Amino acid sequence: MKKAIVILSFLLISIASFSQEEKVDKISYKGKMFFYWGWNGASYSNSDIRLKGNNYDITLKDVVAKDRQTPFNFNDYFNPAKITIPQNNYRIGYFLNDNYTISLGVDHMKYVMVANQTVKANGFINSGTDFDGTYNNQDLLLSEDFLQFEHTDGLNYVNVEFRRFDEIGHLFGLNSKNFQINVTEGFGAGILLPKTNATLFNQERWDEFHLSGWGASAVVGLDLTFFKYFYIQSDLKFGYINMPDIRTTSNKSDSASQSFTFFQKNILIGGRFSVFGGKKKNK
Repeated sequence: MKKAIVILSFLLISIASFSQEEKVDKISYKGKMFFYWGWNGASYSNSDIRLKGNNYDITLKDVVAKDRQTPFNFNDYFNPAKITIPQNNYRIGYFLNDNYTISLGVDHMKYVMVANQTVKANGFINSGTDFDGTYNNQDLLLSEDFLQFEHTDGLNYVNVEFRRFDEIGHLFGLNSKNFQINVTEGFGAGILLPKTNATLFNQERWDEFHLSGWGASAVVGLDLTFFKYFYIQSDLKFGYINMPDIRTTSNKSDSASQSFTFFQKNILIGGRFSVFGGKKKNK
């Protein structure tokens, strides 16, 4: 993904250098739809994971997790049959006026608990396994026999966003009908629908979608628009996720809960199209 960002940045700088033109009318986006598809890199704060069932209730403190980035290659990132494999973002929205948008999208992140880390544990286990006992802030090795815990297909944040949108190219003397620079910022909220891949106490693996909680986020982005209809955008997004009802086994009485913050770095490719028509207005 880093190579892709470098290549895209070089192309954008090259294109922008040829984008100086005489002063033109500003394009109005009011009433237009937009969409994008792109990719994210994500990082997560440590979190407490509470595991609870009929015969156990234990909290694992400050568990470390990371994302699972697919190494960049053209086939996985651009082949229509495989583009859902990497961590991705997709969204469709509407311009309420020239400066404000509302949209619905999915942030498909991947969350992987780091294996074989040692954490502090509090609670009890009485499951007839080698892990039975009472834990009072004791060290516990999160071996594969004890717990494997991932949201890898994925940590799906389905959210509505409200953003402001401003053209800033004129501040740098850019007045081209074929190239605009825009900034966008806003906030969003939604639900978490992860497909959690978990193995607890060496039981049969669980791997199903389940509505597990909610999230909220704030975002800021830089948008480069070409020929009025196509754009490349880079977003930075910070958010909070709270999942009080994560399924871990086929037994509905078994569950997990956790909350954490996330930070995304996104590269997005999209387009805009008229619904009720767009009008030009003078600067």
